[in-house]
Amino acid sequence: MKTISGIAFGLLIVTALTGYRLLPFGVADPATYLTDIKTELTNKWPKNRAVTLVFHGHSVPAGYFKTPVVNTLGAYPHLLLKRIKDRYPYAVVNVVVTAIGGEQSEQGAARFQSDVLTHKPDLLLIDYALNDRRIGLEKARRSWQAMIEQAQKLGIKVILLTPSPDLKVDMSNPANELNGHANQIRQLADRYQTGLVDSYQLFDAKRQQGDSLTRYMSQGNHPNEAGHTLIADELIKWF
Repeated sequence: MKTISGIAFGLLIVTALTGYRLLPFGVADPATYLTDIKTELTNKWPKNRAVTLVFHGHSVPAGYFKTPVVNTLGAYPHLLLKRIKDRYPYAVVNVVVTAIGGEQSEQGAARFQSDVLTHKPDLLLIDYALNDRRIGLEKARRSWQAMIEQAQKLGIKVILLTPSPDLKVDMSNPANELNGHANQIRQLADRYQTGLVDSYQLFDAKRQQGDSLTRYMSQGNHPNEAGHTLIADELIKWF
């Protein structure tokens, strides 16, 4: 998929006919954002080192499918690991999942120093928006900003993820609460020039194409492996 950057925020769309993605100005470019990490992944022993990816968030990155089942290897952090290892056979890659089921971003920010930064990640991925509906946009914004700023101060690259679906939410209504959080995350990616994986848009595109979202869900608010694969397919583009 081709990428065009440098346009005004608010034109984040994927067009099935053209294959172009229009990125909001300021969002990192997938082709160059992780250049240093990709270079490190190509290094061979004894010149290589471990590269650490930390996935911070709620039940989805934690791997909950149909609660209480946790399908760790079928969730997008480990699906991504498999893709990275296929692409970089000499790399040592540590995937650390600090996500906790049921948690929202205020709670995640409170333990960010002790549970996330201690791992000294090369790349941090944040996915909290499904549960952030419980605390509202303003508290969520402050919490995401705090985590992004702490990470960037230490030179850690950051990718933000918009929410995967909740089948109780009418995605055809752009005023729905989940889309409000997705828009806020897009704005944060623009402001802080982080990476962005727009999970919400990926699933909404399937809906608009006439696909049933139930095919991608293990329960109302948790993707199944097909849903996690959609997210992993987008994540691997950064590598």
